[in-house]
Amino acid sequence: MNLIDGKKIATEIKQEIAAEVAGIIKSGGKQPHLAAILVGHDGGSETYVAFKIKDCEEVGFKSSLIRYEDDVTEEELLAKVHELNEDNDLDGFIVQLPLPKYISEEKIIEAINPKKDVDGFHPINVGRMVIGMPSFVSATPFGIVELLKRYKIETSGKNCVVLGRSNIVGRPMSVLMSQKAVNATVTVAHSRTANLKEVCANADILIVAMGFPGFIKGDMVKEGAVVIDVGTTRVKSDLTKSGWKLKGDVLFEEVAEKCSYITPVPGGVGPMTRVSLLLNTLLSAKKEIYN
Repeated sequence: MNLIDGKKIATEIKQEIAAEVAGIIKSGGKQPHLAAILVGHDGGSETYVAFKIKDCEEVGFKSSLIRYEDDVTEEELLAKVHELNEDNDLDGFIVQLPLPKYISEEKIIEAINPKKDVDGFHPINVGRMVIGMPSFVSATPFGIVELLKRYKIETSGKNCVVLGRSNIVGRPMSVLMSQKAVNATVTVAHSRTANLKEVCANADILIVAMGFPGFIKGDMVKEGAVVIDVGTTRVKSDLTKSGWKLKGDVLFEEVAEKCSYITPVPGGVGPMTRVSLLLNTLLSAKKEIYN
């Protein structure tokens, strides 16, 4: 069993980005600029945004944080999105999800200029990705494909099962894995899939993004499979100072011994999701997706 160290790969990519940014600035180019809109005080969102700002500092990006209390109106938020769309210094921005229930996430996402949608959620970016055009790709699927590449894991002709069908991970993941650059044969499965155990056990590459801690057991994985665990659920634990720990969708203790490669939780997919946002922002700054 080989452990896929997302933290190590993310650190390497950050060093590559930092070197490129230093070169851009040295040659008189503009410092890449990423902004984040944060609504309310959700603990997870606060943590994610703090990490993103720290990541920007590490690679030499300029970063901006726009905060609102959770009583902000949808109109106010839309007005800020339109303002950021017109900000020529800004290469990309994100609106941290989830938003309060009274605000339409779809309306906010659709209001973002696709050229600055470095989260890759806008329908135009999703559509461009599906037909193989240059696009900003959702950070988690982008990061997973990069992990497979950097570990030189063979994907061409392999049977890949994507477990989960969310618009942020499962659906874009299935598209990326079926494209010519990867060439896997893809099955999208979910909680209502008949014979789910057999479907998973037939996978050469199993990508699990369901949000159910410990869902994948040892008897659902075949010998030598590559397992990518996207799950990050906080569960109570007496073994940590905080009283919580992150748990993946895969029962690691049972599954790891059967795998050729597996991602841990934490330290697997998570760091790659964060670094993919930086990669998208750099692509935007270099005008490599939209001229």
